[in-house]
Amino acid sequence: MLITEILARNGRMYADETALIERDPEHNRRRQISWSEFDRQANQIANLLRSRGVGPGSRVVHLFMNSLEWLPLYFGILRSGAWVVPLNFRFDSENIRHCVNVAEADVIFFGPEFFDRVAAVKEQLVTVQHFFSLGDCKLAGVENYLKLLDACSSEDPQLELHYEDSAALYFTSGTTGMPKPILLTHGNLESSCIVENRHHLQTHDDNFILIPPLYHTGAKMHWFGNFIVGAKAVILKGAKPEWILETVSEERGTIVWLLVPWAQDILTAIEDGTVDLEKYNLKQWRLMHIGAQPVPPSLVREWLKIFPDQEYDTNYGLSESTGPGCVHLGMGNTHKVGAIGIPGFDWECRVVDVLGQPLPQGEKGELVVRGPGVMREYFNNPAETDRALRDGWLHTGDIARVDEDGFIFLVDRKKDIIITGGENIFPVEIEDFLQGHKDINDVAVIGLPDERLGESIAAIIDLKPGRRLQQEDLETFCQALPRYKRPRRFIFDDVPRNPTGKIEKPKLREKYAGHQEMFKL
Repeated sequence: MLITEILARNGRMYADETALIERDPEHNRRRQISWSEFDRQANQIANLLRSRGVGPGSRVVHLFMNSLEWLPLYFGILRSGAWVVPLNFRFDSENIRHCVNVAEADVIFFGPEFFDRVAAVKEQLVTVQHFFSLGDCKLAGVENYLKLLDACSSEDPQLELHYEDSAALYFTSGTTGMPKPILLTHGNLESSCIVENRHHLQTHDDNFILIPPLYHTGAKMHWFGNFIVGAKAVILKGAKPEWILETVSEERGTIVWLLVPWAQDILTAIEDGTVDLEKYNLKQWRLMHIGAQPVPPSLVREWLKIFPDQEYDTNYGLSESTGPGCVHLGMGNTHKVGAIGIPGFDWECRVVDVLGQPLPQGEKGELVVRGPGVMREYFNNPAETDRALRDGWLHTGDIARVDEDGFIFLVDRKKDIIITGGENIFPVEIEDFLQGHKDINDVAVIGLPDERLGESIAAIIDLKPGRRLQQEDLETFCQALPRYKRPRRFIFDDVPRNPTGKIEKPKLREKYAGHQEMFKL
């Protein structure tokens, strides 16, 4: 059943039940809609687009912050037969221009936070025929789409869609160059509903607390596990520890997907007394899971000490695999914390050498995956598509190994490997080690140019509030590492992460290459 059909079914079966709640703690606002209203809004948006000549093969850009309007718009675009093109809310005007033109978009919907960015490039968006804003925008030729919906039919446009039809164009984050467009099908989107529900066993009684950005495949595809059984979700605007705990407590949240920094912030707030767990009702919170980045085992162990009755899962995926699910740790496998897990439901995984041949257990190579979520292509980029897709296998660009029990351990990204003195160093291993220090909040390890060694290991250290560390403290702590893996430089600074939690290492390499104000060991 396509996700557009699942929404229609939910609208029939659970008509007046709550589907989505928006909580905005900063502005003390709470809004909600029912499943029938969600379905009705999607139909109105689809019919608005159809009235403007938008249909199969059209491309519609979706540029919103997380809000109650986000998902009805997404489903309305899909129901019109057009491709939905969600964009990263951090994109500047140049990235927006690039993505809109690469997508050859016919329509753009954008929220008030983007009025200035769109204005800066509007005349360069040469393929766009219709500009729709959320709220009144003074730009010429821009219509407030909410004012148009009442005149649009709330009936399903009854457009016949198929699993193999193209549905969505997602762009990579753009942290290592201009974003690349990933083309997904309706079948890809449907498969992620099934995979997520099989992994986390959502029922109609679950309530998913949805915090990460909806433009990304990760958070949305996790929510799909609730969506397929008509279970509600809360869109929480903001990730402060007290906001997350209040929302779980007051909305009776059962499942929360966190990014590493947010989980770490909660643990720190509990440790320093900023939040008092006695104030919250968290007994129904059954599952905490993390994805989008390597997870320090020390964080998970500490979390489970505080929340021993919760299930835990780690999820691995890419936009090219329709988000998370191709690999997951699995609830009940906390004895394997540190692994990304085993192949997900209906997925196959291998670790291969440079020729694509499977490697023996324990050897490090590239992780490749095959399953129902593998993208159709990099849109209009056959060369990149051929590099990534070979004989149905998606080459992830991640280095991994498999242990004796079949669990996959992510070693690092190909592009992040540090070669120092002829040795290959995997930063994630050192980051996980340093995360075990009680005073360290976050850490990133990068390679910096070194005349003698080629590259030297540098660790960017973000300390917990109020903590102090000296060079000697870190030097002593790192004695437990083999000598060739010990950082030669320590830098005390913030660790930049993108909205999905990934460390923005290109920014750090650019910032610190040649930097003189560092500790040297």
